[in-house]
Amino acid sequence: MELSDIHTFAAVARTGGITRAAEELNTVQSNVTQRVKALEAEIGTPLFERHSRGMSLTGAGKRLLPYAQRMTALSREAVLAARDDGEPKGPLSIGSMETTAAVRLPPLLADFHRRFPAVRLSLRTATTADLVAGVLEGAFDGAFVAGPIAHADLTATSAFREELVLVSARRWSSLAELRAGTPESGPTALVFRTGCTYRQRLEQIFVEFGWPSAARFELGTLDGMIGCVAADMGVTLLPRAVVERNAMNGSVSIHTLSPSHARVETLFIRRGAGHQYTALSGFISCLKKNDDVIAA
Repeated sequence: MELSDIHTFAAVARTGGITRAAEELNTVQSNVTQRVKALEAEIGTPLFERHSRGMSLTGAGKRLLPYAQRMTALSREAVLAARDDGEPKGPLSIGSMETTAAVRLPPLLADFHRRFPAVRLSLRTATTADLVAGVLEGAFDGAFVAGPIAHADLTATSAFREELVLVSARRWSSLAELRAGTPESGPTALVFRTGCTYRQRLEQIFVEFGWPSAARFELGTLDGMIGCVAADMGVTLLPRAVVERNAMNGSVSIHTLSPSHARVETLFIRRGAGHQYTALSGFISCLKKNDDVIAA
């Protein structure tokens, strides 16, 4: 099997479609389609089911995926290990939830750049589910995700503790008023796409509040999310620090939740096996010395 075909297969499996995989791999859709078909022909069985919402793995695809993730990650690790002479330099790919990137990471990234200017760091945001998959297959060297995460191939370092709050339009001054003043089905839940841990937790809260059938509206950016809340389009669940530091914080109401709903830990995950090259070690050293970081 061609390693490039395996890499493309893993990207399609993670993103759920040809278009998004092509964007991530910085190539054209026809190239992605060709590589997936070539791999299916070589193995002799379909790896994806095609449908109107994208592509999902067949049984064979699910069995192949963990091997594809390991092969992709090992090929990248091999190149980086060969180039690693003990001096932090070269590429370093970090993933993050958008909320963490917006508030927690700027001081950390600035400190890292001052200490290791020869490292070419790139940061990309995604949902926790996509970030975990990306670390497993080597698309990211490490990523900030919402805990808990339990995976035999991953090592996790505690990074930040967040308090999640329910955010509504300004006219709802209390959680009791919000619950009493909304339709029986509940307010619209403003969420990031499937795979976001905060979305899952908000849906659990809605079930406990008696709103299991509430409408969902997906948004792609943090500013767009808070702007729609301020316009009274619906409610969302975000870390308190993110809302309080946003320019529109005066246009929304922040509602405190019980500790069972509110407490969440942000973890920095990386692959546990293989060579931990110097650039990543330098990033972890900056993470551990940052004032906002929890001691691991």
